[in-house]
Amino acid sequence: MATAPKAPSIGLLKGLGVTLKTFFQRATTQQYPHVKPDLPPRTRGVIALMEENCTVCMLCARECPDWCIYIDSHKEVVPPKEEGGRARTRNMLDRFAIDFALCMYCGICVEVCPFDALFWSPEFEYSTYSVRELTHEMDQLRVWMDTVPPPPALEVGAEEPKEIIDGLEAARKAAERAAVAAAPAAEAGPAGTSAAGAAAASPAAREEDIHVEAEIDQEVFDQLVAEGTSERVARAKAKAAFVRREKARIRRERAGSESPPEAGDPNQREGAAS
Repeated sequence: MATAPKAPSIGLLKGLGVTLKTFFQRATTQQYPHVKPDLPPRTRGVIALMEENCTVCMLCARECPDWCIYIDSHKEVVPPKEEGGRARTRNMLDRFAIDFALCMYCGICVEVCPFDALFWSPEFEYSTYSVRELTHEMDQLRVWMDTVPPPPALEVGAEEPKEIIDGLEAARKAAERAAVAAAPAAEAGPAGTSAAGAAAASPAAREEDIHVEAEIDQEVFDQLVAEGTSERVARAKAKAAFVRREKARIRRERAGSESPPEAGDPNQREGAAS
């Protein structure tokens, strides 16, 4: 005997209700890569290396849970800085590579580095067709340093880190020594020498203030790809070229804003000429 068809259950009606509700809502899909995602400032993208800070202590390689950091070094004898001192043996970095095919982005290597040689970069566009190209050597890790954002500002009332205080003190002493050494030349031409010294020191003093969001320089990228460079390396070098070009443009704009006043005030022209 045939049974009468059952009415739809309440669960099916709820599911259809959710479908109808979302059907008329606006889509939130981002048009990547034409629209870049708004990433947090301390995003864990890729690890960058500042090799001059590395002392080959091997802490990062020993603490890495994936064993994806490869370091080679050799020892050199460094002569004493002062006469009568003792020569010291120093480890010199030969190779520093990170295999991002194995890396799980835990950040332990960045945290345990005692000399600030490793940094997080928000850059994440380094995919490749070959797993072998995911091993970034020392030159590639240095390129990623151009994409590392500046550190966050200190909280109100916080003390400056000891490293910054020592660096500022060392810079102050070096400036005093340079001023004492330049005193005889300043007596011969004080105005010209001081103006030239200020113009030379000004860009270097504010170099750290310049931060540029990395983008791909399409012309450099196309040229490198045409020369046979892999897309990953070409993309990184194109971004580094873009950052260097933008920093140079910002420096020129700053230098132009500080140029001597134009003709109009004789006193200002005389001061600038002197």
